[in-house]
Amino acid sequence: MDVQKEQCMKGLTTVKSWAREFIDLLLVFIVLGVLVQIIFGSGETTIPYFGEVVANLIDLVTQLGQAGVVGLIALLVIVGLYSGGRATS
Repeated sequence: MDVQKEQCMKGLTTVKSWAREFIDLLLVFIVLGVLVQIIFGSGETTIPYFGEVVANLIDLVTQLGQAGVVGLIALLVIVGLYSGGRATS
């Protein structure tokens, strides 16, 4: 029984590490999209596969700001979840 539990925990640890790596990859794409949009401008043209990254980020920040305390709490939860996973790795 103990061996099965260890195998299950190893599997969960593997899935968690894959999820972290996937999130890191997504963050790289977001940063790349912002940089490409800053360098080449946004104007009327959208960048293929990235769209309007900066506009979407501004909309997200605006929505969190309009939500007041609830937006602040949501932002803190998101940051806490992300940084909490980093402390254990």
